Amino acid sequence: MSKKHSVITLICSVCLLLFFVFFFLHMTRDENQKFEDYASALFCQEVSSSTISLHYTLKDPEKYDITHTPVSLGALTCDADAVCAATENALALLHSHNRGKLSEANKQTYDVLEAYFSSSLAEGKYILYEEPLAPLTGTQSQLPVVLSEYRFYNAADCDIYLELLTKIPEYFRSVIAFEQAKSDAGFFMADYSADALIEECAAFVEMGSSNYLYSSFEDRLSSLDLPEEAVSDYIETNRHNIENYVFPAYQELIQSLTQLKGTGKNTGGLCHLPDGDKYYALTVASQTGSSRTIPELQELTLAQIAADSTALQQVLAAANAHSDTGSPSDTDPSSLTDILTLEETFPDSSPGDILRDLEEGIRGAFPAPPEVNTEVKYVQESMEEYLSPAFYMIPAIDDTENNVIYINEEHMPDGLTLFTTLAHEGYPGHLYQTVYYSSTNPNPIRSLLSFGGYTEGWATYGEMMSYYLAPLSKEQATLMQRNSSIILGLYALADMGIHYDGWSLLDTVSFFRDYGITDNDTIEEIYELIVADPGNYLKYYIGYVEFLELKKDAMEEWGDKFTQERFHKAVLEIGPAPFDILRKYMLGTYAF
Repeated sequence: MSKKHSVITLICSVCLLLFFVFFFLHMTRDENQKFEDYASALFCQEVSSSTISLHYTLKDPEKYDITHTPVSLGALTCDADAVCAATENALALLHSHNRGKLSEANKQTYDVLEAYFSSSLAEGKYILYEEPLAPLTGTQSQLPVVLSEYRFYNAADCDIYLELLTKIPEYFRSVIAFEQAKSDAGFFMADYSADALIEECAAFVEMGSSNYLYSSFEDRLSSLDLPEEAVSDYIETNRHNIENYVFPAYQELIQSLTQLKGTGKNTGGLCHLPDGDKYYALTVASQTGSSRTIPELQELTLAQIAADSTALQQVLAAANAHSDTGSPSDTDPSSLTDILTLEETFPDSSPGDILRDLEEGIRGAFPAPPEVNTEVKYVQESMEEYLSPAFYMIPAIDDTENNVIYINEEHMPDGLTLFTTLAHEGYPGHLYQTVYYSSTNPNPIRSLLSFGGYTEGWATYGEMMSYYLAPLSKEQATLMQRNSSIILGLYALADMGIHYDGWSLLDTVSFFRDYGITDNDTIEEIYELIVADPGNYLKYYIGYVEFLELKKDAMEEWGDKFTQERFHKAVLEIGPAPFDILRKYMLGTYAF
């Protein structure tokens, strides 16, 4: 072959190669664009299904081409076939995209969507096993708080809010219809759960004019520059709608629960229902993001409790040894007496000061957090009994600079509890994970997908780490953190025992007594909470332990390149997802 011919052949080969490279990149770009268009359309469709969802997700919907959406709270459905069919269609549409041609970021979104749809499909046929009126986390508790934090960016938001109040009776009737369907199927809640809900709803109505829906409305209204006459009109409309729509909706719910009370055939765990153990396994997988079986989760929990107990006993043994030989200096207390008098020595700080200390304390071990504003509010005293110890209000994805944390003072017996609670809700917990992930500019659809094991597990992981950021000695921090982990682990075992193994109240009492917890009233309260809200404790505990397991895997895989900051950064940048997906993307074992 001549040199000239060789050169021509080479040029042709290079041109052909460039053509294929260009064609591949073009096709890949097209596939990515198609997928991103699909994800955008899915986001707009889902976020517009409820006015509250839309308003809490987007400050400015028009930037996402969302306009003129009807004011609605949505509605519950009890049609399992329709739910499954819709989910199958969603999964098929997702699978119509060629995952192999997607960018890594789009592959992550694809995989998370696939996991979410697959889980929803598996649970779909058990729709009547779900409970929208769970204690602390149910509609009856959450809706008033969500309404009280509905932000007024302008007068139009105020108008929409007032119209929303008129939709509450309609929405509650869909909840009542759902509960009636549960009753007809023999799946209605236990009487003690119905009694607790009736009491909670009655307390909300009985607040009357002192209800926080009045005061919170006026507070939000004051942020708008409106004429005095307009303000007066708005306040009067709000009063009218609360008295003629909100309170009557709660009263109707009370009446319906009263009528349905007694129709429930199961007063224990889910396993007593047909295929209840299978449903429980599915909902635990969905809520925790863990692919382990229930027996494997029980084994994992027992192993973590054992490790925590060993660490705790080592601290106490060392403290006893110091007590026998003379205690160390006051600046490094480690005697048994010093450790057990923690409540008297922990400083009393304001929530704002604690959040600032926590934000500063995590630097180095965590990537630097974005600058945001945070307001700490307190749950109204009359509702303290019925709401969670604390909660973080997730901001709109286009307004993450402004954040709100609620504190329930009834559940804050001391300074350490407030400190660790603010770590859970603030830094390095929910607030931090939310605003940091948002700063990575993820696909908006990711903000609508709930993975409780990731979000609550991370917040619990952060809470446990915060003991070592508190003004405590290493021994005190270890003792308190390990003890807290053990207690949460016991709740997790009880959850699985009640719903999977069929524990009765007596079984549950016996279980806790084995661990030195003997207050029967407290145990009965725990039992009833677990029965009413299956898997809730597992989101926190299993999520937390899965993060510990993931960290062990990362340490082994990365070796000398492992750092706390690298691990935390990787977790935060992938975002909410099942743990199998986290593990595969973080440790490089995913087949791209």
